[in-house]
Amino acid sequence: MKNFKIIVICTGNSCRSQMAEGYLKYFSNKMQLNIEVYSAGIEAHGINPNARDIMLEDGINISAHTSNLIEEFIGENITHVLTVCDHANQNCPIFPEKTSITHFNFSDPSKLKGSEKEIENAFRKTRNEIKIYCEKYLINNFS
Repeated sequence: MKNFKIIVICTGNSCRSQMAEGYLKYFSNKMQLNIEVYSAGIEAHGINPNARDIMLEDGINISAHTSNLIEEFIGENITHVLTVCDHANQNCPIFPEKTSITHFNFSDPSKLKGSEKEIENAFRKTRNEIKIYCEKYLINNFS
């Protein structure tokens, strides 16, 4: 059986890519898929505490994730690349032709200015969109 490696890329590897990594790991395990999942950023900003908390609210613990630079994964035989923001899509390194590259721009809740409740709701909205996207991605590409 082929071993697939998915990397999710965003600007700072602090929020959206971390959420997607968490859900891809969760769903691939649930579907019994042989997939390794990583996330990285054009920059590494550390895990956003709001992203960590909102994921934990849905039973996914990303507190042990690390914030990594995309350069750390060059040459790692990545089979699938998901970019989750336009900036990462425009600045993504070149991967071999055989690599499947998919892009979807999710809103960045860490950029929102507002009350604590508004920020929490923005994180929840992005989390829910990423959750649906990740499950559909695995079903459409690996089932």
